[in-house]
Amino acid sequence: MNTVMSKSPIIVAFSKLPDPRRSRNQLYSLEDLVSSSILATICTCNDYYEISDWTKAHLDWLQSLGICPNGAPSHDTYERFFRYLDATCFQECFFEWTRLLKAKVSKGIAIDGKTSCNSKDGKYSPLHMVSAFATEHSLVLGQLKTNGKGGELSGIKRLIEILDLQGAVVTIDAAGCHKIVTEQVIKKKGDYLLCLKGNQGHLHAEVKNFFDQAIDIEPAESNCEYWSTEEKVKGRLEKREVWTCGDIDWLPQKNEWKGLSSIVCVKRSVIEKDKTTSETRCFISSLKANAEHQGEIIRGHWGIENSLHWQLDVTYREDLSRVRKGNGAENLTVLRRATLNILRSDKKATDSLKRRQLKASWCRKYLLELIGIN
Repeated sequence: MNTVMSKSPIIVAFSKLPDPRRSRNQLYSLEDLVSSSILATICTCNDYYEISDWTKAHLDWLQSLGICPNGAPSHDTYERFFRYLDATCFQECFFEWTRLLKAKVSKGIAIDGKTSCNSKDGKYSPLHMVSAFATEHSLVLGQLKTNGKGGELSGIKRLIEILDLQGAVVTIDAAGCHKIVTEQVIKKKGDYLLCLKGNQGHLHAEVKNFFDQAIDIEPAESNCEYWSTEEKVKGRLEKREVWTCGDIDWLPQKNEWKGLSSIVCVKRSVIEKDKTTSETRCFISSLKANAEHQGEIIRGHWGIENSLHWQLDVTYREDLSRVRKGNGAENLTVLRRATLNILRSDKKATDSLKRRQLKASWCRKYLLELIGIN
């Protein structure tokens, strides 16, 4: 591997991949294809054509770094490489790289799924990925492909097995509210805060019934802790109220859920243009009852929608991607999430991710700094 790119942790991590191609008559090394793809994706490129065009436009500079000495690969070359590249190995390289960021990982880990809408075509089912997201630092810790949204639970369980959860609080929506998930989290010395819905009928009914009554009386009378916040932005007032109760010996299902220590209710009310809307959600948790702390963790969970899913669709146009053959779609999602982490690693920047992408495409020094080469 060339001496310049060997200084970049992410390039090193992904260069350990097994090459899916025959060794005979190769014009481009695995390092050429991986390095140029990562650099191009940082610089706003989102498909094989754009990656190839970017490599051609910057070929002289790339060759000065030791990348692509035999010329720029075509879009067909990139397409074949990522189609046949072992997706599991690519995921493992991503996990290995994120482990190097361990010191930066927050104590809140949100797990949620996302479907790439345009990846469905004929016999190809839409790609559904489950991601683990460090809420405090907005870093993607890992992702796994699942068999559609219906197979999300299997992906959640596999992610929990892989991740280091010691001292972390795992938050998942109702799709992950299962007894085996709580057992896994506690076994790995973590805590959980899971959303309750109808998929846990009796438990949800018991908790909802308790808070339906508790909300209408003083917190002290219901043996609950209470906390609330209000925010007003551009004429829109949002109020969030949190009730939590740790005295749950009355709950019939308490001993069926590993580590269950408290139940939580969050009521979100929005007043906008004299119209009020409200939503109430219930949760179970292994944490001790603390309304403010648990309320902040729950709110942090939804950062995965704004800081990850929204960015993937808006910044990377993931929902518009029509890559679907072989392992291509899955491997490109890894590439996007890896470069999203890279862009967020610039803690001095205050501008948007899109502007950071543009800056990287204009300023080669900044691009190299992002991947750890000063």
